[in-house]
Amino acid sequence: MTGQTGKRVLIVEDEALIAMNLEEMLSDLGHEVVGQAMRIDTAMELARESEIDFAILDINLAGKQSFPVADILSERGIPFAFATGNGPEGLVDGYRDFPALQKPYAQEDLERTIARVFRGSP
Repeated sequence: MTGQTGKRVLIVEDEALIAMNLEEMLSDLGHEVVGQAMRIDTAMELARESEIDFAILDINLAGKQSFPVADILSERGIPFAFATGNGPEGLVDGYRDFPALQKPYAQEDLERTIARVFRGSP
């Protein structure tokens, strides 16, 4: 266990089954999902307004990239990790050093990524 339990999480993921699986894994790790977004506009609104401790952002949301959501979270000082099928290669300049969860991932991968998020990466 990472010792990072009890955090409020925002999930940004456009595939419902992946989002449900991620929510279950986060819950199993002791976290509470307080918001989910499948579209960029909803994700940006939740990133601005939600009381969250960290977020998991799918990079590609129905063909739109989630970097504007990452910008909002960064401005608020809220840590996050990306989730991508492309691995670190999917990250753009300015975000290459942020944690990236390679899809498909297991709960252990998620746990390690959350630990990295709270170690202050980048």
